[in-house]
Amino acid sequence: KLAGCTLFITGASRGIGKAIALKAAKDGANIVIAAKTAEPHPTLPGTIYTAAAEIEAAGGKALPCVVNVREEQQIINAVEKAVKTFGGIDILVNNASAISLTGTLETETKKVNLMMDVNVRGTYLTSKTCLPHLRKSRNPHILNLSPPMNMNPMWFKNHCAYTISKYGMSMCVLGMAEEFRGEVAVNALWPKTAIHTAALDMLGGSGIEKQCRKTDILADAAYCILTKPKSFTGNFVIDEVLLREEGVKDFDVYAIAPGHPLIPDFFLDEEKKLSGSQREGPGGAKVNAESAPAKPLSPVAETFRVIQGAMSEEYVRATQGVFQFELSGDDGGTWYIDLKTKGGSAGVGKPPVTADVVMSMSSADFVKMFTGKLKPTMAFMSGKLRIKGNMTLAIKLEKMLTQLNSKL
Repeated sequence: KLAGCTLFITGASRGIGKAIALKAAKDGANIVIAAKTAEPHPTLPGTIYTAAAEIEAAGGKALPCVVNVREEQQIINAVEKAVKTFGGIDILVNNASAISLTGTLETETKKVNLMMDVNVRGTYLTSKTCLPHLRKSRNPHILNLSPPMNMNPMWFKNHCAYTISKYGMSMCVLGMAEEFRGEVAVNALWPKTAIHTAALDMLGGSGIEKQCRKTDILADAAYCILTKPKSFTGNFVIDEVLLREEGVKDFDVYAIAPGHPLIPDFFLDEEKKLSGSQREGPGGAKVNAESAPAKPLSPVAETFRVIQGAMSEEYVRATQGVFQFELSGDDGGTWYIDLKTKGGSAGVGKPPVTADVVMSMSSADFVKMFTGKLKPTMAFMSGKLRIKGNMTLAIKLEKMLTQLNSKL
């Protein structure tokens, strides 16, 4: 369906951008790889040239272009080169993105500038530069890798700058879809679950991939969108929802570890919500707010009692970290687990030595997390858990929890 079509994809040297490129290449499409990495990166895989070789091997034609979307002239040069090489541009995929999951006071100005420049300004300028050529295509599309705009404050409070920047990409969809209705289709695509990429490895640490899907699911969803007529516009598409509508039934093929619980992606609220007259009690039980017992015992204190009893030299040797918990709600306060000092310890108050990791969450979610009813990574991705400090140690704590769950 995309044979002979020219796709201009930002950030296509690796990850989601490259997956979309390879899917289109199988049809015999022309791919403009507009990305920064010309020389091998010390920690990230792939360059525009290795991606070009893969695209050619898959059956497409590739044009690698060094493009930092923060530099308007580099965008203009790449678009002109694409038009000269392939005769036009049919599809633009705005995939390049920068991320920093930090609070307002922790986000350096240069990181704010990077996210705004790459995510919002880069998407806007690349769209603006490609649009005159897209309007000449028979079935032109712009596809932004950005989320539906969810105004739930929880998606702003933990990483305000990042959220603003991603919603800026989504606002480009809202505006341009209407501005160019009938001429160019403009849509957004977002994953329902976390997708395993090099960027996610850096954010979540080793072992997180088991809770992710492969980039293939986004490539398949993008292909569905880009092969629809240009009348399909102004949509905020979730990959799994679209593919189910297209008849896909087996989603295990997209999982890194089939059967393993998956982390929901950012900006998507949990599908099941309690009614206003209900809240969740300790352990995830639904209790009526009016009839809930005042406080028969402290679930947090009980949890720490069990943790203290389960301490062992093995846990201390394997973890080598000190964790401080700032809990809000009924059993709020400061608690700690010391898995660095000989023998280990846990209890109320600040730890005896400086904490390597500080975790902030509600006391109810803390109890759920330590009893296996809420995965730490899921709590983090959904905004229920804030983590400051050593992320690798936070992952180690999750491993310890899986061993402790039977006792808690």
